[in-house]
Amino acid sequence: MAKKENFTADRIAGFKCQHGKSQSIYWDGKMPGLGLRVTSTGTKSFVFETRLHGKTFRCTIGSPDVWPLETQWRVDKSTGEKVEHQRGARQEAARLKALTDQGIDPREIERAKKDAREAAVKAREAGKLHTLARFFEAYCSFLDKAGKGRAASAARSAFKVHVDASLKDASAKSVQPEAIADMLRAVTEKGKARTAGVLRSYLLAAYSIGLRASLDPKLPIEFKAYGIEANPVAAIPAIASRSGNRVLTNAELKKYLAALGTSGYDAALRLALYAGGQRMEQLTRATVSDWTPDGGILRLFDPKGRRAQARLHYLPLGPLAAEIVGALAESASKADRKELFPFSFQMPGKRLKAICQELEIAEPFDLRDIRRTVETRMAALGISKDIRAQLLSHGLSGVQEKHYDRHSYETEKRNALMAWENWLESLQDEKSMQSNIVQIDRRTVA
Repeated sequence: MAKKENFTADRIAGFKCQHGKSQSIYWDGKMPGLGLRVTSTGTKSFVFETRLHGKTFRCTIGSPDVWPLETQWRVDKSTGEKVEHQRGARQEAARLKALTDQGIDPREIERAKKDAREAAVKAREAGKLHTLARFFEAYCSFLDKAGKGRAASAARSAFKVHVDASLKDASAKSVQPEAIADMLRAVTEKGKARTAGVLRSYLLAAYSIGLRASLDPKLPIEFKAYGIEANPVAAIPAIASRSGNRVLTNAELKKYLAALGTSGYDAALRLALYAGGQRMEQLTRATVSDWTPDGGILRLFDPKGRRAQARLHYLPLGPLAAEIVGALAESASKADRKELFPFSFQMPGKRLKAICQELEIAEPFDLRDIRRTVETRMAALGISKDIRAQLLSHGLSGVQEKHYDRHSYETEKRNALMAWENWLESLQDEKSMQSNIVQIDRRTVA
């Protein structure tokens, strides 16, 4: 090692590469191991050299144009404290010496920092690719492929309207329960508790799929890429919406029937009522091929809930409901259209809202209220709970229904719908309700 001399700014500026050499190193007499390397082209850089694990260890600190000899300081205006502004070469050499004296290779530390920085960049890039918005869209596509297109559409709409951009753009894996809870709270405070509850259910289901994706071969592999390790929605309590209790009076039901005209929307509303309070979403999905004129049976598909496959729901209609479907099927065939109804399931609901306004109903009702009214009135007619469940296609997911009960209930449902049609007709004809109830043979509908 060449003779040491204390570095100064002037000496550093005056150091030159010795004649005939590609580089020369000058050593600082004040800080052991600190050197200045000067190449034949005049390039200068601070270096540090020592012994590590029995071998010479040398690393470059940097150019004197960037690294001052001594650390430069500044005063923090907010605290008045002296803080490091630019570390000096002597202080950096002291740091490196402290590490190597402990047997630590500074290059390993730098490699670890570099790896961490690269990992952080990759994580940020992955976050951009695997956002909550992309994750939720993957879930909606999963619903589409499972034949639950209407549910997927509703999920997309709720997510688009009520989830803010910052949450949509967040990494699905990193979303915290508090962020989702705050979003749902905002929806609830707008008076949309039911919407908040539905949105929570969709997010809960999406994360449940993401959580199982790595081990469940039945789930699409794209969910695995999101690396979901926990369900942030699971910790959020279910949001109870106001339970419906609106049941139309006989007078309101009579007015409603009288207000129904001949439009396609009105036909859908009338059929939903006469067919036993069917869900509009399922009814408007029906096609011409779902109608069997011989026997007057309308086939619907019920994908509601967690069913992997939609449940077949057969309705042996009464003559008035069958007449409506027959006319719809004939019209669709003439138009070379497969659907009985050429509009979305939301449209009849909007028409119902307009009817309530036209009739100046003090307490407007919706399709769920109609469905509740049908079941309530059927119960009064003596139609059993089991048959009502078969007609309205709800409460049929238990072990008995899933694995053992294969009875079609065609006769029982037909008798119930006949009794229901008779009651609706007598209501409009202002006949005695009591006399009609007595005429029903309860054995055929129980």
